[in-house]
Amino acid sequence: MNTGKYVLSQLLQFIPRYEFEKYVSAYNGDFRTRGLNCWNQFIQLFFGQLTSRNSLRDICTCLKAHRNKLYHLGIKQYVNQSTLSRANERRNFRIFEDFGNYLIQQVRPMYANEPIPDVDIDNEVFALDSTTISLSLKLFNWAPGKYSRGAVKIHTLLDLRGSIPSFILVTDGKYHDSNVLDILTPISDAIYIMDKAYIDFKALYHLLELGTFFISRAKTTMDYSVIESNFNIDESTGLRSDKVIELNGYKSKQLYPEQLRLVEFHDSENDVILTFLTNNLDVSALEVANLYRNRWQIEVFFKWIKQNLIIKTLWGHSENAVNTHIWVAICTYLIVAKVKHALKSNLSIYEILQILSISVFDKTSIRELLTEYQTNQNVKEQRNLFSD
Repeated sequence: MNTGKYVLSQLLQFIPRYEFEKYVSAYNGDFRTRGLNCWNQFIQLFFGQLTSRNSLRDICTCLKAHRNKLYHLGIKQYVNQSTLSRANERRNFRIFEDFGNYLIQQVRPMYANEPIPDVDIDNEVFALDSTTISLSLKLFNWAPGKYSRGAVKIHTLLDLRGSIPSFILVTDGKYHDSNVLDILTPISDAIYIMDKAYIDFKALYHLLELGTFFISRAKTTMDYSVIESNFNIDESTGLRSDKVIELNGYKSKQLYPEQLRLVEFHDSENDVILTFLTNNLDVSALEVANLYRNRWQIEVFFKWIKQNLIIKTLWGHSENAVNTHIWVAICTYLIVAKVKHALKSNLSIYEILQILSISVFDKTSIRELLTEYQTNQNVKEQRNLFSD
C-alpha cells in the first residue's frame, strides 16, 4: 500500500468492487439513484462499523466534518441521515447478503489450514449456534420474540479452522434453531457441532444420509438401549463411558433408525457429567469430547462481534434495514480477516479493528500500521484470531 493514501482508501482496495457491482446489477440496486449509489452506501456503513458509530446521524456528521477528504477516501459525497436511512430501508438487503456470502467463499480458504486445539483430524469442522438481539416489539413489529418482546436471531455456522462464518441466517426471535438444519447444505465428511437445541432426529438422519457427521449434547429424557460398550477407556482423561446405542421411542426410532454413539465425559472444572451424542463411530471418544469443547469458539465469536462491531444497536427498524445492517457488519469482519491474512499480521482481529478505528483519516501505510512491530519480534506461535 502506498503512503499518501488514507487508511480507509487503502482498505477499500481489499474489497472486490467488480463483484459487488454484480450483485447491485442483479437486484437493480442503483435504479433511479441520484446522490447515493449502493457502493457509496456500503462504504459509509462500512466506515460506521470500523469507527463504531452508534447511529446513522453519527456516520453522516463525521463524514460531513471531513467532506474535503471524501473524494480521496473513495466516498463520492456525504449525505444526510434521512438519505442514508431511506437507502437502508428500500434497497434490497440481498445485495449485501450475497456480497457477504461471496466474501465468505473468498476468506474461508485463507484459514483452511488453521489447527483446532487438541484435535488432530483432517475433516472440516463447524459449530452451529445462534445469538439473539433483544428489540422493542413496538419498533420492530416484524420480529416477535419470547415473552411479548421483540428479537432478532443471527444463526451462524462457524468454521472452527480460523473462526470464519460459513453460513449466516437472520430471522425473528421465534424461529426455532433446529429449523436451520433443513436449510443447510451439508459438506460430505464434515463434522457439525451443536447443542441440544438442534436435536431433531429427522434432520440429523438426513445429515447421516448425506455422509455428514454431527456431535451434540444428548437430552436427559432420551430413551435408548445400549448395543455395545467400550470398556477400554482411560478415566484419567475425563472419559466415563463410550457406548453404541439405538433409540427406543416409536417416533424417534422411525425418524432415526440407525445406531448412534453416546460418550460420557466428566468436566472437572464444573464437576458435571456431559453426555455427547454423535453418529461418528470412527474417531476416539476423547476426540469427541475435545471436538465439542471447541464449540466455545462460536460463543466467543458472538461475544466478539457484539463487543467490537455495531450489532446490538441497529441503524434502522424495518426488516430490510436490519438485514442490511447485520450483513455489512459481517462483511466488515470478513474484510478485516482478509487484510490480516494478506498482510500476514500477527495482530488479532480485535487489535486490527482498534488500530483502524482511530486511523481511517491517517495517511500511514496500512502495512506499517499492522505489521511493522513484527520485525523486532520473534513470533514463535500463531496467535488465536480473537486473542487480545
